[in-house]
Amino acid sequence: MANKRSLKRGINNICEELFIECIAASMYGAESHKDNAEAVLFSVIRLQTEFINRVSHPEPGMPAKLYYKDLRSKFASHVGELVDQINNL
Repeated sequence: MANKRSLKRGINNICEELFIECIAASMYGAESHKDNAEAVLFSVIRLQTEFINRVSHPEPGMPAKLYYKDLRSKFASHVGELVDQINNL
């Protein structure tokens, strides 16, 4: 397991890239998708905040290795959903 600092840095980097891609897609896409782009931007920010908080405050009673493995898999699935949404803009 990576330490918390590198895990947070990875989450921040991925969310930053998603944010940039969403802005680029909204700027060069159709005008009718501006509301969808704003919703995706808010989703990226919520995702970043939620998972950074989850890294900082693990669930009590759950083994750390299992918790962080589950955290990474859930983060990856959420990122996949957001990438699909950005591609549909």
